[in-house]
Amino acid sequence: MTIVPVILCGGSGTRLWPRSRKAMPKPFLPLVGERTLFEATLHRCADPEVFARPIVVTGVEHVEHVEAQSAPGTAIIVEPEAKNTAAAIALAAYRLPKDAIMLVCPSDHHIADLQAFTDAATSAASLASDGWLVAFGIEARKPETGFGYIKCGARLGDRSYRVERFVEKPDLATARSFLAQGDYRWNGGLFAFVAGKFIEELASHRPQIAALVEQAVLSGRDEGGHFHPDAGAFSKVSGESIDYAVMENTDRAAVVPVDMGWSDIGNWVALREACASDDNGNVAPSSAELIDCRNVMVESDGPRVSVVGLENVTIVVSNGEILVTSDAGAQKVGNLAGAKNQ
Repeated sequence: MTIVPVILCGGSGTRLWPRSRKAMPKPFLPLVGERTLFEATLHRCADPEVFARPIVVTGVEHVEHVEAQSAPGTAIIVEPEAKNTAAAIALAAYRLPKDAIMLVCPSDHHIADLQAFTDAATSAASLASDGWLVAFGIEARKPETGFGYIKCGARLGDRSYRVERFVEKPDLATARSFLAQGDYRWNGGLFAFVAGKFIEELASHRPQIAALVEQAVLSGRDEGGHFHPDAGAFSKVSGESIDYAVMENTDRAAVVPVDMGWSDIGNWVALREACASDDNGNVAPSSAELIDCRNVMVESDGPRVSVVGLENVTIVVSNGEILVTSDAGAQKVGNLAGAKNQ
């Protein structure tokens, strides 16, 4: 049983602005450790005894970065335009044999425990081979309002369950109740299924998306080692996530719970929490000076940054821009004019 990683690679570069930019979004930056998030995604899917060579689905504007950070000959599907995850995954599914087991991985997440990831991937692949569409259910550590949730239903195996329901981002009180109940997991956006089964479910629940993506693939072209779907057909595809289009509608949804040190690096607070910190929770270069600070993150591409007496704050100096945000405001960074008008 060989698993084909399908790596979804793109982004608008707004949530970690000004470090992340539209021209160089977070997948291609070394934010946690020396590897970029994209390189780290490739690395954890590199064991040839478990994984086949990956397929990367990306946009035209990011092909150069993908080529620079992946092995020569990596299969790249170039989306003519962004149409959300259901269509992106379908492009790969139509390019694969119907019995291929796909492991869908975002390219911009951090996973600290590689063995836990591999164990979950093999468990999910086994379920997928039996006709299940499998989501990774991330161990919920706190009442997080920025993630979707999965409720575990009837047990299927030692470490797998039917999905009882998917829940979109809840309010804080609801998130706290989910944590207390203990049978909810974060939806981390990682999935496993057989290519043919995914196409079957997509055609059942979103026939227009399935038909137009199939047409785009059949009329597409290989060019210089890249596959280019037909732009005309693909432009007519409605943009929907895999969650809305398929996972919330199928009666074959399963979940594999996993605790693997996962983070979506969705804002500056998430990045600080994923990085090594000092005893006060601070993350800062040696050139910065912090006095009486807790949970402060500093990033600077040149100027010295000195901070006194602050808590729960991020300060970023990058490419001529300066950002200062509290933890509470970190989710709103993408709404800043500098982030939106790149």
